[in-house]
Amino acid sequence: MSAPTSQTSPMWGYQLRFRRRVAPFSLLTGLAFLWLPIMGLMIVAPQLLAPVSPEQMSPAERLQGPSLAHPLGADEFGRSILSRVVYGGRTSLLIALSAVGLAMLIGVPLGTAAGYYGGWVDSLIMRLQDVLLAFPAILFAILLIATFGPSPLNLVLTITVVYIPRFARLQRGSVLIVKSRPYVEAARACGVPQWRILWRTILPNTTSPLIIQATLALAIAVLIESGLSYIGLGIQPPDSTWGVMLKTSQPYMRLAPHYVLAPGVFLFLTVLSANLLGDWLRDRFDPRSR
Repeated sequence: MSAPTSQTSPMWGYQLRFRRRVAPFSLLTGLAFLWLPIMGLMIVAPQLLAPVSPEQMSPAERLQGPSLAHPLGADEFGRSILSRVVYGGRTSLLIALSAVGLAMLIGVPLGTAAGYYGGWVDSLIMRLQDVLLAFPAILFAILLIATFGPSPLNLVLTITVVYIPRFARLQRGSVLIVKSRPYVEAARACGVPQWRILWRTILPNTTSPLIIQATLALAIAVLIESGLSYIGLGIQPPDSTWGVMLKTSQPYMRLAPHYVLAPGVFLFLTVLSANLLGDWLRDRFDPRSR
């Protein structure tokens, strides 16, 4: 009896499964996971990252470069740039998280109803989503903010409206696939109520695409908030977000380049981390990559 070859031995199977699980976890993905705790601290405990109050002024330190007292330097009023970046990031992330969460809360039930019931319910819900998708996201957001005025609540509602159709269409497609599976047909044949089939059978099997979409939507939501704040349609000074800091630092780009680099780098790392996390989750949950 011949000895097992390297590709038929049990050890080869273990190595293959290990490569498939670990290979997608690249260096950039590792850096993204290292940035996630910093984002969490910005939201939950910003005082741990900020050395002083973001509103504390010191005219003598105006536009000062990085130092022990101000690791990222000071702005035009002598305020700590690190503190303003941290607290501004907290505002940006809270707005993005609230908007994406609210969009999921509304869009997922709409997509579930459209995919499961079909017929006129599907047509009505999807045509409404098509109307919203007909407008470019950023232009639609500018239109809503210009109409109702800039405020944190209006920012959340605007980004929510932009993302409802995206979650609804994604959920509808997932439900159309899952509802034809044998275990769903078996539940119907056993007389299980429709609400129980939706809640206990269909929804748990459609969560993976939603998680991936949520991470990618979070990155775009942060960019939308920053863009609207940069052009004056978002958070208004003296409150701080990354978009506001990029706008106020623009006149001092040559005199104090650290002023504009700090919010830009934090924004870049946050968006990059969210996108890399979404790509990693997609590779992790995609059945074709298993």
